[in-house]
Amino acid sequence: MAEKNTQLPFRAWIPALDIWTLGALAIAGLVLLPILSVLWIAAHPQAPIWGHLIDTTLPRYVTNTLVIMLSVGTLSAMIGTGAAWLIVCYRFPGARWLQWCLLFPLAVPGYLGAYALVDFLEYAGPVQTTLRASFGWTDARDYFFPDIRSRYGAIFALTASLYPYVYLLARAGFREQSGRAHEVARALGAGVFRRFWKIGLPLARPAIAAGTAIVMMETVNDFGAVDFFGVQTLTTGIFTVWLEAGNAGGAAQIACVVLAMILVLVVLEKSSRRHVRVHRMAGSDRRLEAIPLEGVWAWGATIACIIPFLAGFVLPVGVLGHHALTRLDSWQAPGLLEALVNTVLVGGTAALLTVTAALFLVYGIRMSGRAGPRFVLPFTTIGYAAPGAVLALGLLIPLAAFDNKMADWVLVLTGHDPGLMITGGAAVLVFVYMVRFFAIAQGAADGAIERISPSLPMASRALGQGVGGTLTRVYLPLIRGSIATALLLVFVDVVKELPATLLLRPFNFNTLATLTHEQASLEKIADAAPSAMLIILASLAAVALLARQMVRAR
Repeated sequence: MAEKNTQLPFRAWIPALDIWTLGALAIAGLVLLPILSVLWIAAHPQAPIWGHLIDTTLPRYVTNTLVIMLSVGTLSAMIGTGAAWLIVCYRFPGARWLQWCLLFPLAVPGYLGAYALVDFLEYAGPVQTTLRASFGWTDARDYFFPDIRSRYGAIFALTASLYPYVYLLARAGFREQSGRAHEVARALGAGVFRRFWKIGLPLARPAIAAGTAIVMMETVNDFGAVDFFGVQTLTTGIFTVWLEAGNAGGAAQIACVVLAMILVLVVLEKSSRRHVRVHRMAGSDRRLEAIPLEGVWAWGATIACIIPFLAGFVLPVGVLGHHALTRLDSWQAPGLLEALVNTVLVGGTAALLTVTAALFLVYGIRMSGRAGPRFVLPFTTIGYAAPGAVLALGLLIPLAAFDNKMADWVLVLTGHDPGLMITGGAAVLVFVYMVRFFAIAQGAADGAIERISPSLPMASRALGQGVGGTLTRVYLPLIRGSIATALLLVFVDVVKELPATLLLRPFNFNTLATLTHEQASLEKIADAAPSAMLIILASLAAVALLARQMVRAR
């Protein structure tokens, strides 16, 4: 019997020339534009600088980035996995509230945690001031206190902010495990640590690896925290070489090193799961039942879970909130209201356009039925992995060239010079936000559409509805909840984004993130507190939505 040929014919890869497919491919091209642009600029530098970078600053950039990335990833994996194991498997005082409190540091970006940590522990901060007053010390020579403005301070601040990514995914991985498997292990005499090491950890490894990879990518993307601590990393190197040395080609070459590092992380995360097969148990199986802890073990578990919450949320919110409440005049500082309005406008616009484009892309590719457009779909998520500074570099230079050409054409045709219409305004910010957070909207749209039964759109088409009518009358009413969630998540990520905004914002244009960074860079933490608290409050809305979804999934 002849073997059935399952390979798709060549014509299946050729997209049909309809508006949905063409629009989807155009959106995918725009999302991939900055990455391709960075590669082109790096390959064609105006002035050779690569050899100079290798001999001078590049080894320091790479070393600091690797040390911070690996340290933050390791610590976040340990804290997030340990906290998730305790929350899922045991009952102890405060566990019911701590399972949600451990998510709260997601609302505090790493750079805000860095500002609060330095303000709290520096020489003039409350900790050292209290020590000097208590022991009669007069200056720093009388006692030893670790230098908080160091690589170790950056590791602490970023770990406290990013460990919830591992906790969130590890908690889901532990909750989906078979309760009977753990009961059998207990019956065979396996202790607490042996059950964790032999059963719990291997089964949750894919989720832990995914969370750790996200933490490491976010660490590489960070600029605000490492810049405030005075640590030179690859991201700060892009700023230095581009803005201070004026060498876009050199900055692009550093950006390529960052992209290579991100690619290695993605490949390692995928390869670690290649031979792992984790199957959910039958519906009759029950989940893990939490074991009550008593005595010192119960309070030890409470303390172990409360420390990350205190470090990642209570400390920064307490420090910044104290400044915001004691310096009420800072709420009337010039520029705060304007920064808030700018943030809402660009964030709202970017969220609306990003979700709309993602929905169009996913729906258009599904309607085309071609393998070629579907092959492009995963590549549109690369923007979320790429650091904001890399995307800003890849967007500004080609858009500035296009902007100048377009202004020249308008000048020739009308005699009026319109100036830079794209890069001279907030449009370029909206564009980079769309590229940076397109993966969030695409994932929400793809998952929502996937859950709809194919019989519904088929019935709609049989009743005479076209492709557009099926989208508006069938799909949109059924996925509006997922679309609203995607809008909120993209908006909150825009509010927190700092590196891309610093590089691409127009002159005298501030968002809440850049205003906070400016004030903190001048050591004016009290003046930065109101805008920082507004960022945290906006982010808490997304954390609350995430917690609500977790409750529904139980």
